[in-house]
Amino acid sequence: MNKADSARLASELEARGYVPAPHLEEADIVVLNSCVVRQSAENRVLSKLSSLRPLKRLRPDASIALTGCMVDGNIGDLERRFPQVDAFFGPQSFQEFLAGVKSVGEAPPQPARQPQVCEFVPIITGCDKFCTYCIVPYRRGREHSRPLDEIRAKVESLASLGVREVTLLGQNVDSYGHDLPYGPDLADLLSELNEVSGLARIRFLTSHPRDMSVRLIQAVARLDKVCEHINLPVQAGADEVLRRMGRRYSVSQYRDLVSRIKDAVPVVSLSTDVIVGFPGETEDQFGGTVALLESIRFDTVHVAAYSPRPGTAAAGLTDTVSVSEKKRRMQVIETLQEEICREHNSALVGQRLETLVEQLKGDKWEGRTRANKIVHFSDGGDHLGSLVDVLIEKSSPWSLGGKLVEPTD
Repeated sequence: MNKADSARLASELEARGYVPAPHLEEADIVVLNSCVVRQSAENRVLSKLSSLRPLKRLRPDASIALTGCMVDGNIGDLERRFPQVDAFFGPQSFQEFLAGVKSVGEAPPQPARQPQVCEFVPIITGCDKFCTYCIVPYRRGREHSRPLDEIRAKVESLASLGVREVTLLGQNVDSYGHDLPYGPDLADLLSELNEVSGLARIRFLTSHPRDMSVRLIQAVARLDKVCEHINLPVQAGADEVLRRMGRRYSVSQYRDLVSRIKDAVPVVSLSTDVIVGFPGETEDQFGGTVALLESIRFDTVHVAAYSPRPGTAAAGLTDTVSVSEKKRRMQVIETLQEEICREHNSALVGQRLETLVEQLKGDKWEGRTRANKIVHFSDGGDHLGSLVDVLIEKSSPWSLGGKLVEPTD
């Protein structure tokens, strides 16, 4: 979501005549888009803010702004902490910042930023779930869906500029449409976008297990442009931990949902998110998470150590798991997942996989399969944005390598 916000803000600035600065020291405007969902992310923001102090001393005329989830309602405190920053504005509250930005030239006749092969398209912002560890509802607000027609027009515009794949974004993307007067849901939106000419693939994230409906699962199975890849965060494999997290489902309910998805979409690839070391998580409860990952065998697992976020309900809980133990538990999961990924990917050697080519990386083309597997191959032609068949010849836990067979479009 932050990448999509940054791209949108950059486009707004370029429409006012600005161009990307080749070096930070030459910039007239610097906008830092912050994430504080984990302590490590907040630490990076603080480090970057500190690094901007010399720029402000060297270039007092340069405008520095901070946006994203670090910006809460207490602007006064932020102004005291970061005097080098000229403006603070909340996530997606671009207009209050842009109102103070003077145009420096004519708006370009077409979008200044050339879209990539794959683009992010936010469809719903905010979240109503209020998981006890999460700051998002407090910083991005309650759920607010974009009208379906507006999203279709945006995707059609992107496709006309050469975009081949869109990823529909939301903190809880499965809730799309419930706040709109005519009540479309994500399955309806996927059906609409499946008809967009020139578009090859559609993805969506992030899903919440409580909101993944039968209609949505059927849409993934039925629609040819919707990729068979679903991100379904579980967060923990013990009911008591899930209860303290405010997730409002049980491990057995999550397993049943995965079974329904696999029955409807046998070739589906699943990814998930896991938090280790949540307050009160015992060794046995952590073992439940490991057992869940061993049995479901996800294609990707994003694991993070719990860190308290001030203002969330969980911040008031006693952090019972030491930093060293959190690191150990992360390592256990990372080691397990590396082996699972190795087995998944080695089974693909010898297969021909449809790959959407996204970029030339060094001397190799890089793309992704419908299952979100990264593929590399060498070829002298220009394949950017093309769907090609690649014969997989080698694999690692993180990517696949092969040779071009033939374009499929």
